[in-house]
Amino acid sequence: MFSSWKLCCSRVPQRWVFAIMGCLALANSFCMRISLSIGITEMAKPAAKSNITSRDETCPALSSSSSTSSLSSNTYDWDEYTQGIILSSFFWGSTLTPIPGGILADKFGGKYVLGIGILSQAIFTMLTPLVVEAFDATGLIVLRILIGFGAGTTFPALFALTAQWAPPEERSKISTVVTSGMQAGTLLGTSISGVLIQNSSMGWPVIFYFFGTLGVVWFLAWILLCSNHPDSHPFISDQEKKYLHDAMVEHTQKETGPTPWRQILTSVPMWALIVVNISEGFGFNMISTDLPKYMSSVLKFSIQANGVLSALPMLAMWLSALVASWFADWLIAAGKMSRTRLGKVFTTVGIVGPAVFLVTASYAGCDRTLVVTLFTASVGMMGIAFPGAGVNTLDLSPNYSGSLTAITKFASALAGIAAPYVVGVITPNQTLEEWRIVFWITCILLLVSNSIYVIWMDGEVQYWNDPNFGNRKIMNFENEKQVAKDQPSSKQRFRYL
Repeated sequence: MFSSWKLCCSRVPQRWVFAIMGCLALANSFCMRISLSIGITEMAKPAAKSNITSRDETCPALSSSSSTSSLSSNTYDWDEYTQGIILSSFFWGSTLTPIPGGILADKFGGKYVLGIGILSQAIFTMLTPLVVEAFDATGLIVLRILIGFGAGTTFPALFALTAQWAPPEERSKISTVVTSGMQAGTLLGTSISGVLIQNSSMGWPVIFYFFGTLGVVWFLAWILLCSNHPDSHPFISDQEKKYLHDAMVEHTQKETGPTPWRQILTSVPMWALIVVNISEGFGFNMISTDLPKYMSSVLKFSIQANGVLSALPMLAMWLSALVASWFADWLIAAGKMSRTRLGKVFTTVGIVGPAVFLVTASYAGCDRTLVVTLFTASVGMMGIAFPGAGVNTLDLSPNYSGSLTAITKFASALAGIAAPYVVGVITPNQTLEEWRIVFWITCILLLVSNSIYVIWMDGEVQYWNDPNFGNRKIMNFENEKQVAKDQPSSKQRFRYL
């Protein structure tokens, strides 16, 4: 029976099985992460607003905006500042584990680093209702930090695996399928959360039980179906194994030497990538984490409408990322654009466009249709940056992509800490005017970082990607000395003349 199963699986390209399972890994992670952004609109009592003299306040309530979720669900007296701390606490944990996770993934492979990370998130997510009931906001903050620990290892492990499974001519497509799990998870997390809360007698706790269970199911399938490297995969065909080996043998090794931290941390293209990840992290996390609050507190949408409408921008981002990745791979394969130029063009479109639409949305006032359209356009265009900055760690160093991704995600997580906190501080009354300040800050960060990235980014493999580059440098130096020793000096050559 096992041989029949193996024969059946060998007919399926295992690099695409990995891509789909990697996508589902991120989707699960982001569902567990984003569910709180919808849930907190029901978990926290509406804060009493201070006296506001500005005419630019919030929008009039919709007749259908009142929540019909279960009255048996507990609510808690959390002001906007406390909610900002709760939402940002996830990122406190996720800043601590990307670098250790990247090192472990580069050293031992990403299969179990990723698997254990998702499993831990699932278990802590299912514990959320019990912990909140027992320990209130403090318990939830601690639990979200622990969830962040598991999430911090996700990207480094996935990129270390992608470096082994994605041949250069399919790199953008496979990488974008994997990373599109972010948009899929945010899309499903926001839309399903609203529907579950609205229609379940359990109230907001249902979303944590639901998404936690999905994480456990994914873990069991991942352990069965995926491997660290094509050579160790039990179901891969010999033909696919040879294809992957021939396509990637030049720049990937099963075993690498010590991570070249000095070369990485002094690399100008790497720092350009870090800067752009900081701004993208702030912008994306501000939107994905706090957009449901804007929809609820300012635009006055119901919990179910909030979930569905908050998901629309992520759907647009998912689709644009997939289309852009296919187009980018075609440009590379056809020789119409170098990786460096492609990275600059796609990243610029995917950063400048969202910045402009985001600020424009803040001036659309209470025209709900226009605001949702502009938000959808803003977030949707972010997907175009994935074939650029989104896969740049794989361009710079396939062998150490886990460590490079760990650094960039560490920087992004720091921005993720700041985003909900900044929103909580600037928007205590949840007014249009307060939110406009948040959107302008995001716009300026995006534009400045894109300028830096366009000037200093590089799309080519760096010399320190070779694990033996240090030994080769010494060998080259010794060869040069030997050649110089064997060659006659200028005086000797003159004497021969």
